[in-house]
Amino acid sequence: MNFRNALVAATILALPVAATAQPITGLYVGGGAGVNIMTSQNFKLNLGGGAVTTGGNGNGVSSDLGPAFNLSLGYGLGNGLRAELEGLYTNNQFSGNHVSGREQKYGPMVNLVYDFVGLVPVVQPYVGVGVGYLWVNEQNLSTGIQPNGVLTAANNTEGSFAYQGIVGVSMPMASMPGLSLTLDYRFLGLAGNRTYDGAGVIGTRTFPASARSTNNYNNMIMVGFTYNFGRAAPPPPAAPVAVAPSPVSRSYLVFFDWDKATLTDRARQIVSEAAANSTKVQYTAIEVNGYTDTSGSAKYNMGLSVRRAQAVAAELVKDGVPKAAIAIQGFGETRLLVPTGPNVREPQNRRVEIIIK
Repeated sequence: MNFRNALVAATILALPVAATAQPITGLYVGGGAGVNIMTSQNFKLNLGGGAVTTGGNGNGVSSDLGPAFNLSLGYGLGNGLRAELEGLYTNNQFSGNHVSGREQKYGPMVNLVYDFVGLVPVVQPYVGVGVGYLWVNEQNLSTGIQPNGVLTAANNTEGSFAYQGIVGVSMPMASMPGLSLTLDYRFLGLAGNRTYDGAGVIGTRTFPASARSTNNYNNMIMVGFTYNFGRAAPPPPAAPVAVAPSPVSRSYLVFFDWDKATLTDRARQIVSEAAANSTKVQYTAIEVNGYTDTSGSAKYNMGLSVRRAQAVAAELVKDGVPKAAIAIQGFGETRLLVPTGPNVREPQNRRVEIIIK
């Protein structure tokens, strides 16, 4: 199975376990592996010895596909923006006529990435830019044609500032909260020139020589992962059910997505059921009480709880309940259904309770 077919198969298998994307919040780690396509690189030879000097010979050097690996440690702000420190490694074998050797690049990059949360279902697109410093190691670099001269056995490591652009998608895994699979494309470039010393040969003469690399551009396709520490478990798969009625009152729970006051299809079903049952009993009052989890400030959560209660009340009116019979209240992050500490995203605390008395 080739790389493309393996990637398609993995994507298809992962679809049933994909979760709703959420912005990365706090500390995360990531990693990836893939291929590096290094564009044709230009080397200028500087050959000299005794009375013979040859310089400025341009040789375009192509290379085979090579592996690329990265590891990253980052921090997400919870609004789609995140920053990370990345370690990058590539390895390519030179190919073509009159050239041999291998080039390795390795070093740190600092990236700024933005996730487009909720833009499309299942996957989450992202873009990023990065800068850093990479060491470029040439192993047994040999290039040139006699009688003009040959550079043989250049083995040096030179550093260079680097930059990159990133475009990719991530797919969160429902089976492990915080884990996402990633697929991205990266364009990597090196700034400035690098000079590698070696041995030169013209005819039968051997002497010190060098090759100067004047460009180095790379296209990388990588498959990997990110893991966001401390991500709360997803809501239970079973749909919320109405609380069992009592002789005094009957109540219904309507749940909301994080930081949302809009009704899901399941929420509308519960509200419709509550409205229908209110016509079957002689009620004295219908209370609609909104609540939130503890993520966010207390002031913000109070307003959010009221907006959730208003959304449910509006749906009850739409389903035939008289507006005058409904009393709306918001309790913010107080009266938690599931006790938690501060700044915890607990799905069962993001609710509105309909009480028919």
